[in-house]
Amino acid sequence: MRRYRFIFLGILLASIGFVVAGCTSSSVPKGTYDAFAQCLTDKGAKMYGAYWCTHCKDQKEMFADSVSKITYIECAQPGDPNSVTQQCKEAGVEGYPTWIFADGSKLTGTQALSALAEKTGCTLPNVNK
Repeated sequence: MRRYRFIFLGILLASIGFVVAGCTSSSVPKGTYDAFAQCLTDKGAKMYGAYWCTHCKDQKEMFADSVSKITYIECAQPGDPNSVTQQCKEAGVEGYPTWIFADGSKLTGTQALSALAEKTGCTLPNVNK
């Protein structure tokens, strides 16, 4: 009887693991936002953020694996969450994330990808979730 309890427990834990993995993995196909993210960079859009910022993490996750193609500037010094780099001070960054565009305009806070597309003229891929 004890043996069956361990088997049941193992199956239960494995099932929970599959559910958690399914909930945390991106359902966006790899490379979906590559062209969009590259266009943002080509148009001079820059995302300023901090490693400790949950909104910045959320914004980056919107790009899935294409996040490496955006221009991201880290504003916090490693190990010192209260610090602000000179580059971010000079850019006038007061909150995170902040998007600064080639024309000098800014959007602060987590932005919908459609708002970034509208601001830059970059084409957002049609992704059906």
